[in-house]
Amino acid sequence: MSYHDQFAANRALWNARVPHHLTSRMYDVEGFVAGRSSLTAIERELLGDVTGKDILHLQCHFGQDTLSLARMGARVTGLDISDAALAEARKLAERCGITAQWVESNVVDHRPELDGGSDIVFTSYGTIGWLPDLRPWAANIARYLRPGGSLVFVEFHPAVWMFDNDFTHVAYSYFNRETIVEEEQGTYADRNAPIRLTSYGWNHGLGEVLTVLLEAGLRIDRFTELDSSPHDSFANTVQGPDGLYQIKGMEGKLPMVYGLVATKPEIGLP
Repeated sequence: MSYHDQFAANRALWNARVPHHLTSRMYDVEGFVAGRSSLTAIERELLGDVTGKDILHLQCHFGQDTLSLARMGARVTGLDISDAALAEARKLAERCGITAQWVESNVVDHRPELDGGSDIVFTSYGTIGWLPDLRPWAANIARYLRPGGSLVFVEFHPAVWMFDNDFTHVAYSYFNRETIVEEEQGTYADRNAPIRLTSYGWNHGLGEVLTVLLEAGLRIDRFTELDSSPHDSFANTVQGPDGLYQIKGMEGKLPMVYGLVATKPEIGLP
């Protein structure tokens, strides 16, 4: 199957997920409309003060993080491959009384109208695993940033994606050596949702991620790894006293999340 067909299948999967995510406890849309932020402490700490900044949010789903950034004082644009998600993002922005721009696009496709328009490119949680090749992703991020602008990226750790869905054994390579084909039953936000579709994914080791960003001309300023996740997105999790989630039996042993800040150097600087 070609990458084009795999992207089309994944887009269909995300379109199917949208109505179930809208009514899920995880996304708590009514709480969000009432003022809850969807950004966790990890993202907020890496982002810092975003007041007055132009932020491009890649793979924004139906826009909760995008609109949370706007509530923090940023001017925001959300980009996603799912037309169903963006239709709901527009509705959510209207309900919240927030101004935002939305772009329907595959993140690996270059959108020249976005070049040089962002102080921050932001993306988080379950994003790059849908991409077979990170080089166009990194190149586009570098294009979209202004000189001195930064990528803020938080993602589930590649060690997590080595396991089967129930975390009983290592099923896949840490490295990007295979297409991970799975028949999805339900969704991470509603495991009982009547969805049964095939997904296509790829694991990306940390070395690959850092290398493509460096090759795109970005400077790695910060990097952190955590042994817990703020999102209860996996099977067999336990919640610690800090409110974060780990895999039962692997507490303190398995990295769950990593985050980084990478900056586009100012013009004329080495």
